[in-house]
Amino acid sequence: MQTISSGDTAFILASAGLVLLMTPALGLFYGGMVRNKNVLATIMQSFIMIALISFEWVFIGYSMSFGPDVGGFIGDLSWFGLRGVGAAPSNTYATTIPHMVFMIYQCMFAIITPALITGAFAERMKFGPFVVFSILWAVLVYNPVCHWIWGSGGWLGQRGVLDFAGGLVVHLTSGAAALAAALVVGPRKGFKKESFLPHNLPMTLLGTGLLWFGWFGFNGGSALAANGVAATAFVATHLAGMAGMASWCCMEKIRQGNATTLGAASGAIAGLATVTPAAGFVGPISAIIIGLLAGILCYTAVSMKNRLGYDDSLDVVGIHGLGGLLGTLCLGIFASKLVNPDGADGLLAGNPTFFATEAFGVFIVLTYAFAVSFVLLKVINAVFRLRVSLEDEVQGLDLSQHSETAYNE
Repeated sequence: MQTISSGDTAFILASAGLVLLMTPALGLFYGGMVRNKNVLATIMQSFIMIALISFEWVFIGYSMSFGPDVGGFIGDLSWFGLRGVGAAPSNTYATTIPHMVFMIYQCMFAIITPALITGAFAERMKFGPFVVFSILWAVLVYNPVCHWIWGSGGWLGQRGVLDFAGGLVVHLTSGAAALAAALVVGPRKGFKKESFLPHNLPMTLLGTGLLWFGWFGFNGGSALAANGVAATAFVATHLAGMAGMASWCCMEKIRQGNATTLGAASGAIAGLATVTPAAGFVGPISAIIIGLLAGILCYTAVSMKNRLGYDDSLDVVGIHGLGGLLGTLCLGIFASKLVNPDGADGLLAGNPTFFATEAFGVFIVLTYAFAVSFVLLKVINAVFRLRVSLEDEVQGLDLSQHSETAYNE
């Protein structure tokens, strides 16, 4: 008979609260980087996800993602409206905590993932079509990919693809969708001709700190128990975050002459995102190396976006998309069963097959998430028109979409 552990239950409930905190924290992180006429609209795009995706998750999202498998591609709807999801442990997932606790913990991941995409089209998308896109994206992209990798019987998981806490499921899917959104919606008025300066960097730094704090629940809680793997993931999370911050600031100093607070925030998030798929499978030194690589490569990617001609307003593609991709490949290199016997040995441990498996997972998830997101955005744009009018864009989305202003001057 399965026995509920009060320690594991308390740990996952606390971790769920930390992951929920990350969504409004993301709103602050993004909100500080936009112009003051768009700060409320930007924060709202993250904040409203708590309501939208929670509704979707309760009725169909959880069952699609983790319900009984249908052909390796999706869960059936036998858990519609959380039918049968109660206080007893699941027979399949996290057998030392109530099924309801596992469900609500995973709900917080589903909430923040579409919120991450919003940074790509900040300052120019209508609120109504944005809501439609977010719900449909969760159903058509997040839920299937989640099932493929984390759901019982999911086909990528069956092939040996590992993703500890969401490098593929969260960061690569949102990064691919962000690139599609930047291309479909188009650049902001004045792109390449004027500077879009952050209006409140202290707000962005506060958001960074809260995200970092929440990330311990995001990665540490993904062990689904208060155990040694959780400790490994917790330590790896912090070390990669600090290393990402350090290497990004070093790149700024070398290339620009000064390290910036925005660079410190961006580097920390890059390190945290990049270690996410590997956090429970690698040791401390590997985590530091992953963070250092994240700061260098994500900085390089972000610095190239103007040259490449796409307006990813708040660097979702360069940080989360590339971070998820890089971290998954690093998992294929640095993973060790000495760290986590339930994981795999990577390339450095003499197992090139696992690296190839992770690369395959990257290819499939990137291709699927980008293609479905692109088509979905095109269809919604044809029906509703995604973008605000030029007049509304100049006025700002706070007034045009929400009839509010953040600051009374």
